[in-house]
Amino acid sequence: MKMGTALIYDEEMTKYKLLWVDPACKIEVPERLTVSHDALVRNSLADRCVAIPVREATDAEILLAHSEEYLEAVKKTPYMTLEDLKEFTLQYGDVYFHPNIYHCAKLAVGAALQLVDSVVTGKVRNGMALVRPPGHHSMRSAANGFCVFNNVAIAARYAKQKYGLERVLIVDWDVHHGQGVQYCFEDDPSVLYFSWHRYEHQKFWPQLRESDYDSVGKEKGAGFNINVPWNKVGMENSDYLSVFCHLLLPVAYEFCPDLVLVCAGFDSAIGDPEGEMCATPDIFAHLTHLLMNLAGGKLCAVLEGGYNLTSLPQAVCQTVQTLLGDPLPQPANLSGPCTSALESLHCVRSAHRPYWSCLKHAADLPTSDISTKRIKLAEEEEEKTPKEEEKSTEEKVWPEPPKRVAPPVRSVALLPKDVTCPEGCKRFSSSEALDPLTVSKLRENFLKDADDGDALTTLSSLISITEEMKKNEICSGLALVRDVTMAMMCVVQHAAAALSNRVLVVCVGNGKVPSHIAEEGKALVVQIGSESTEEQKCKYYIPVCLKKGCSDMSGFIQAVFGLFLPLGYEYDPSLVLLVRMPDSRIHDRMWQQLTALLQSFAQGHTLVLMQEDEKACVGPTASSLLGDPAPPLERLQAPLPQDMEAMERLRHRLQADWKLLQITAPESGGGDEH
Repeated sequence: MKMGTALIYDEEMTKYKLLWVDPACKIEVPERLTVSHDALVRNSLADRCVAIPVREATDAEILLAHSEEYLEAVKKTPYMTLEDLKEFTLQYGDVYFHPNIYHCAKLAVGAALQLVDSVVTGKVRNGMALVRPPGHHSMRSAANGFCVFNNVAIAARYAKQKYGLERVLIVDWDVHHGQGVQYCFEDDPSVLYFSWHRYEHQKFWPQLRESDYDSVGKEKGAGFNINVPWNKVGMENSDYLSVFCHLLLPVAYEFCPDLVLVCAGFDSAIGDPEGEMCATPDIFAHLTHLLMNLAGGKLCAVLEGGYNLTSLPQAVCQTVQTLLGDPLPQPANLSGPCTSALESLHCVRSAHRPYWSCLKHAADLPTSDISTKRIKLAEEEEEKTPKEEEKSTEEKVWPEPPKRVAPPVRSVALLPKDVTCPEGCKRFSSSEALDPLTVSKLRENFLKDADDGDALTTLSSLISITEEMKKNEICSGLALVRDVTMAMMCVVQHAAAALSNRVLVVCVGNGKVPSHIAEEGKALVVQIGSESTEEQKCKYYIPVCLKKGCSDMSGFIQAVFGLFLPLGYEYDPSLVLLVRMPDSRIHDRMWQQLTALLQSFAQGHTLVLMQEDEKACVGPTASSLLGDPAPPLERLQAPLPQDMEAMERLRHRLQADWKLLQITAPESGGGDEH
């Protein structure tokens, strides 16, 4: 990828620790930082990053989010005795002070600001700051939850003030609610704050009423504060992806930020004593990737929580490796969201329906039993508290994330001689001849004209590309072909039969797509266009109709998040075939976004087919396949109501077969339980 990924770390931030006995604070240890950085070094990821030095934040910078009285009070801590520090700490909640913590807290803020400077000025594309102390709980005049200064809140205000940014998105995937960030921006429509957090109907720390789904922001900021409460432990990869696909991504794209800041807390990963969730470290690769095409790729991740010294460094490595542009791992354990997650998703979508056009069709709140659930839950908790504590001490075991091996060739292009091969792409020429049996099958199935040598060469080359992908020699490719439908049929048939691949086929534009290629489930075909195509004949052929077709960016992006991504994740293909039908009329920016987002699947093994007269699309397509962020879509208009209603009917019809399409809990109380 052009430009680089910043890594900001300084061992100095490990030089404070808890100096007295406090069971609530004993998990916040210097090793959190050292194991994370050591893992990046050991996996040769630190070497690939651009090292940016840290600096201390100035008073003026800290005062962007804190009061002068509070700053002056913290400034005195380096000179306090142990007894004074203990006394000082007592006025705040679940935090500790140390003679060196003021220095480290200034470095943590400074690291976040150095990262913002590097990303916004284009010195690097994206990056991660490994910092201590964390920040998202600290408030204007109070330390809280291991946090002294609010690193990310200060960074957001700094970015707006210094660079004149109009809109900043903060995504907080830590397992605790970042109430400090919420309080800072709840009346500010220029900052969209999203947090998911363990809540358990207000029984989990920080036990705030305002951490629930109905705290949506205040005054002008109404709609710009999104809380997703997890009301039970054990949430899995499916739950996290559901919330991204059906809530965060549609709203984030409608918001259209100039910068994305991530409160990257990894206590939401498996094995963490605080979170007690079951999401595996590799899911953070996917969450990161799904945010990387917002804001032209300007993404800054700043470490927050994470207290399991095994899953924390694994998740940090997954995040940084994705920022570096490596192919994503196959997503693991996608069983569909659980009932509790669906209830939360339903409530949040409904609460935000008045503020976001992408949620205008969200279902009404299930008012009937929410309050009774709370009462029932409280009674159940009273009865089973001792058992729960016993359960939480169980050690979770999970496999180490598989090694992510980038193929030697990032992307190939199969092009006529008169078309220039884009920079970074390799022009494809097969070194090995296909076996005679495959050639005779190609002739028999696709080439009626025995003399059509050019077509035979093209189809043979496409088959060779898929075989090289299967061997992980090539990551992705694009081809200009005379007949995209024939090329698509050829690739699907070969990949499914000879290579035992599951192929996700995404057809953009009108045109006849032979639905029989999907009949046995070896391919999942999703077609989007303006023609009301034949009714869905089988589970694996899904036609999506937009009134204005693919030129309607608002409707199209809703289909991508609400249908394409959940279907792709659940189907879990080993090859993605993206087909641009003749006269698709899709906007270049939308095409690049789609190309980039589809690389979530099949470890990036994506083959793009376009008609030979689409020469102008070669450059933008190659750019996305090479990992460059797609240009932003700009502020989107509201999608057409009839399109949203049609998509909602389709989603409703498909959700029995495809669990990741669910957005409300089954009324029968069914649904998956993790």
